Amino acid sequence: MKRVIIYFLCGVLSWQVSHAQELFSLTEPASNMAAHSIGLRMNSTIMPDVSIHQNSIHYFPEVMVGISKRTMLHIESVVSSIGAHTAIEGAILYGKYRFYSEDDVHSHFRMAAYAQFAFNNSDIHQPAIDFKGHNTGYEIGWVGTKLVNKLAVSTSISLLHALNNSSNRVFIYGNSNRNAVGYTLSVGKLLLPKEYVSYQQVNMNGMMEIVGQTNLHTGRTFLDLAPIIQFIFNSKIRLDAGYRFALSNQLTRTAPEGWLFRFEYNIFNAF
Repeated sequence: MKRVIIYFLCGVLSWQVSHAQELFSLTEPASNMAAHSIGLRMNSTIMPDVSIHQNSIHYFPEVMVGISKRTMLHIESVVSSIGAHTAIEGAILYGKYRFYSEDDVHSHFRMAAYAQFAFNNSDIHQPAIDFKGHNTGYEIGWVGTKLVNKLAVSTSISLLHALNNSSNRVFIYGNSNRNAVGYTLSVGKLLLPKEYVSYQQVNMNGMMEIVGQTNLHTGRTFLDLAPIIQFIFNSKIRLDAGYRFALSNQLTRTAPEGWLFRFEYNIFNAF
């Protein structure tokens, strides 16, 4: 029994050590969470909305399931809070399948395909497509991630299509503007600890993420940058904090910058 416990702890530690710098905040890497595990997340953003001159606060409670080493699913709800008004506005279903993996001792390269469908019942008030609290629609994409020692680089490209949020909340910017291409570049580096002696050590990761979108009809683009600091405790509890701001906002958004936070708790071998 003692040997089984040791093997389990070593497995959890090795998974966390090799993937810590891939746990990005704005994007998902090609690597998956551990098979047969469950993750519980609370994401939140605080962004000043220039159209209403108030902070737009969103909460995204999320459940993640590692179905196998290749497949994972996320189910996420969307809750908005503006002033004294708080409402559940929608939900997001996300799935990812890792179809390629090239593994070495201190490095790996992985590729995955992903898709998500979002439902939202809020008013549509910006031409940029945003499934995190604004639009109903779907997205399909590809992501590739390279890890070398303590540095990870991940990039993705996807196609987005916006639907009407409801019969009386239509996409008001015209059918020709419903489609966009999204692209990301994320870099993460494991900063601490310098040397592992226990799975209880705190991980500290520094990250920089770039997120962009171009409307396929108008060619208008937004491009955002987000520096993020991340801490991982006992190889299963995670805290992220960062600030996202616009480098270019040609594709107009009402709340292009602000703070983002994430709390996550992972249950390994849950089923």
